[in-house]
Amino acid sequence: MKVAITGASGLIGTRLTQRLEQSGHEVLAISRSAGDESVLRWDPAKGEIDAQGLQGVDAVINLAGENIASRWTDAKKRAIRESRVDGTSLIARTIAALDPKPSVLVSASAIGYYGDRGDEVMTEQSAAGDGFLPDVCVAWEEAADPARDAGIRVVHPRIGVVLSPDGGALAQMLTPFKLGGGGKLGSGNQYFSWITIDDVVGVLEHCLNHDQCDGPLNAVSPNPVTNKVFTKTLGKVLGRPTVIPMPAFAARMAFGEMADALLLASTRVVPNRASESGFTFGYPDLEEGLRHLLKT
Repeated sequence: MKVAITGASGLIGTRLTQRLEQSGHEVLAISRSAGDESVLRWDPAKGEIDAQGLQGVDAVINLAGENIASRWTDAKKRAIRESRVDGTSLIARTIAALDPKPSVLVSASAIGYYGDRGDEVMTEQSAAGDGFLPDVCVAWEEAADPARDAGIRVVHPRIGVVLSPDGGALAQMLTPFKLGGGGKLGSGNQYFSWITIDDVVGVLEHCLNHDQCDGPLNAVSPNPVTNKVFTKTLGKVLGRPTVIPMPAFAARMAFGEMADALLLASTRVVPNRASESGFTFGYPDLEEGLRHLLKT
């Protein structure tokens, strides 16, 4: 297939591009930066995109969005929302007007859709939660409606915490944990719905190739764990103690509102639709996944 990807230079997009090219697909990056013929120019903030360059594309994967892992100011929250909603709307409206149209739009979402839900198990049928991240995720998914209305199959992989030594949460944890400074966050009882970089790339490719993947699809390991279990498991894999906790008040002092929404929230999610559609996780077990990623 000929596949166009927004966010192709990001943590997931880089690995996904490699995977698709290895599978024999042609990949076009959609980027704000000019490049060669394999890069299509867009500027979501200005509503600009190279629609002509998208002509003849078989599939679009939309991964673009402002990084959420930092202190949230009003400007930061606005950027988080607009980068997702405006970009998705632009992509959806543009491909809806193409002739022929792509057969599928895989437009990322996140498990932030469910919010802080304690021990409750979240499936794709679960309702959206309350708060900033659930509101963003609802609007993010709805922004793809023009493509859906035009008859394009639209999939929303609700992506969990992606584990990779090359970026994201795990990469930030490695140094303090290796120095023996790791520990649970808050009570440690909050659920942590994770997925390895290998498996999230596999889920995205699976969504391209399987027509039964439609609408929301949880891109998480089938075995979510609590923060306490994650902490102990990472310490075990690294051979380091994990006895220095970060109390909830300290997390809130350091990260503000983001601490409650991301670090201290409990979101226990399972990937029913991925499993039902035939996807097999390469690393469903946390310790096995961490040993694979960290080569221990």
